[in-house]
Amino acid sequence: MRSILSKHGARTGSSRIGARPPVAVELSPQGVLAASVAGPGPPHVYGFHPLPEGALVPAIGEPNLRAAEVVANAIRSALDQVSPRTRALTLVVPDTVVRVFVLDFDSLPAKPAEALPILRFRLRKSVPFDVEHAGLTYQVLIESKTECKVLAAVIPGPILQECEAVVRQAGYEPGAVLPSSLAALAAIDSEEPVLVANLSAQALTTSITNGQDLLLYRTLDLPEDPVQRLLEVQRGIAVASAFYEDKLDARPGLLHFSGIGAGGDSAAEDFARWIASPELMVVDVAPRPETGAAPPLGSVVSQAGVARPQAGANRCASHSISPPAPIATSDRPSSACAS
Repeated sequence: MRSILSKHGARTGSSRIGARPPVAVELSPQGVLAASVAGPGPPHVYGFHPLPEGALVPAIGEPNLRAAEVVANAIRSALDQVSPRTRALTLVVPDTVVRVFVLDFDSLPAKPAEALPILRFRLRKSVPFDVEHAGLTYQVLIESKTECKVLAAVIPGPILQECEAVVRQAGYEPGAVLPSSLAALAAIDSEEPVLVANLSAQALTTSITNGQDLLLYRTLDLPEDPVQRLLEVQRGIAVASAFYEDKLDARPGLLHFSGIGAGGDSAAEDFARWIASPELMVVDVAPRPETGAAPPLGSVVSQAGVARPQAGANRCASHSISPPAPIATSDRPSSACAS
């Protein structure tokens, strides 16, 4: 799945493409988690600063930052703990503020300047905000003489602007903005089909990758009631598993997980107990950083694309992957499979 978030062999809706910054920050209502690649040899370093309740409220149609100065101070504090070598960073935002689609075309112009208006027209009736002034990025997944499959991500302009502004207010520059789940997919380095789940306090996103293709990307807003929340998560995993079997003619045996846990060493173990699916073995997308951070932030290692697990090694290895474009590429309904 690395190619989906890589500039190599892909077109994007921006010319400002480069290697992803070696520093990342994830924003969530619980706080700010920072991760930095210290160098080729030393381990990665992490920092966390909590946010007071209500300082950041993820929403698609209204301002997210209710206390911008507080959030900026939290970003600065978390980054001070990792001593970044650069002012540019990757910003990971909640899944619920971005919409992600997989779109099919007969063909698409090679030049972004010509392709973007087509994408905006196609998305006009699919998002509940002004797509003409939204941040939009895309990447070609599959292209042939008769088919062009495109991954597109769109975020409301005001939300993108406030996210970038708060990073600059903290003294840094947003080199890339990514939604949590798309960023997590950067840690999946497999040509085989992979089922992935990312859980936050607000939503569950399930996705299925198959080599360079994205078969499923589906985000579910979760109810506040604990019983209904659990049932919705279990249904979401069941639907994704059924979709996997239908598309790939095989049942999934492994689920890669990122997101919240109960505070233990492995969020995957917590999630496995939660979904209670004996057919699925749940594993963490990446090792969880030991920062003292709130449980919902434990997977920024993979989500930020700063590090990913190496096969056969219980450690993280650095890797640089440029995003589809320097504007957020997040999710919402789904495009490979709309909810």
